[in-house]
Amino acid sequence: MPNAWAGSPWTRSFARRIEDFNSGDRPTRASAADRGVRPTGKLSYTDNEMMPPPYRSYVLVSLDRIARNYRNVRAAVGPGVEVMAVVKADAYGHGALAVSRTLIREGAKWLAVSSVDEGVTLRLAGIPARILVMAGFLPQEREAVVEYDLTPTAHSLDDIAELDRMAERAGLTLAFHLKIDSGMGRLGTRAQPAEIAAALSRLRHARVEGLMTHFASAADFTSAQTDQQLARFHECLAALHDAGIGVDCIHTSSTNAIGYARRDAWHTMVRAGHALYGYVSPPRGAGLEQILDVQPALTWKAKILTIKDIPEGTLVGYGGTFRAPSAMRIAILGAGYADGVFHRLSNRGKVIAAGQIVPIVGTISMDLTTIDVSRASELKPGDDVTLLGCEGEARLDAQQIARVAGTISYNILSSISARVRRVYV
Repeated sequence: MPNAWAGSPWTRSFARRIEDFNSGDRPTRASAADRGVRPTGKLSYTDNEMMPPPYRSYVLVSLDRIARNYRNVRAAVGPGVEVMAVVKADAYGHGALAVSRTLIREGAKWLAVSSVDEGVTLRLAGIPARILVMAGFLPQEREAVVEYDLTPTAHSLDDIAELDRMAERAGLTLAFHLKIDSGMGRLGTRAQPAEIAAALSRLRHARVEGLMTHFASAADFTSAQTDQQLARFHECLAALHDAGIGVDCIHTSSTNAIGYARRDAWHTMVRAGHALYGYVSPPRGAGLEQILDVQPALTWKAKILTIKDIPEGTLVGYGGTFRAPSAMRIAILGAGYADGVFHRLSNRGKVIAAGQIVPIVGTISMDLTTIDVSRASELKPGDDVTLLGCEGEARLDAQQIARVAGTISYNILSSISARVRRVYV
């Protein structure tokens, strides 16, 4: 049966807008003028506000800001320290492919992912940089590690032996990094330094290129855990040196240890993740000064689906968890917990509407969120509301939202789901 809507003017217009944004066609000086908009030349965030993307919910990702954050990390650690760019979890929700291409243009030689699958995805898209797979590999992924030229991380003495066998079967020298569990109690070997040195000395086909660990509490200056972890790591490093085993890449520090200038933990390489996307965790206790100048690169928007006036006493949302204290105006947004809006923000979170901070009311649904727009009478269906980002003087960043939701900023960013469109500006 033919689709009666397929040839309608509305469908063709909407489909063209989707196609334009998906293909990267953005307003130019000419097209902006054609739309009756004051031309601004180069595409900017303002251009996207003039002609908002045609999606119910989307994020605007500033690749220029990510590039600037990367440059600022490099400037902070200096020319003698390599910066590995962490793009795991779809670059913390920002889009791993676009972010990786941007960072490579900035000179990044190393990228870090969590899984073999993430690494293969980048390779299939033509990413040429070295790619470290940090969270191990499964037996069925061994061939892919070699085929796609990924750099695996060993987490045990058994892993070291297996990598040697993999290299022998492939007929090549397979470089890998070895992770030391220096006190986090997660991935990494807890073997004694002498045992580690002995296992590496037995290698015939694989080669240890890097030695790494991960700090559990780098922003916590009330705890000695980071110093203790670093001492344990240095014991292992010294044992390798005494055994005549050289390591090119020595890395223990991620964003917090970079940001709080734990210079004795920078070694020859650092892993910058959260900082690239504009965040450094707040410190606990009195410690070192935060040295990184980074700015958030992501703004999250959702469109208003409908607006309605409700009388005093009206119940809103599942379970009737909100009762209107007086007559009020509410707006229903096209984003819910399936998009990444945390359910715990029900009746406690905020958004920015028409440049004002306004409350979320009622229980957040899978696809919808209700807000109070009684003080924003100019809003109408189709208008954008900011879930994360800035409008004028109003600001909601991932750390602010995380405090209300009872989580961390990493969780807020990486939970923005795949159905929320990414638009690069």
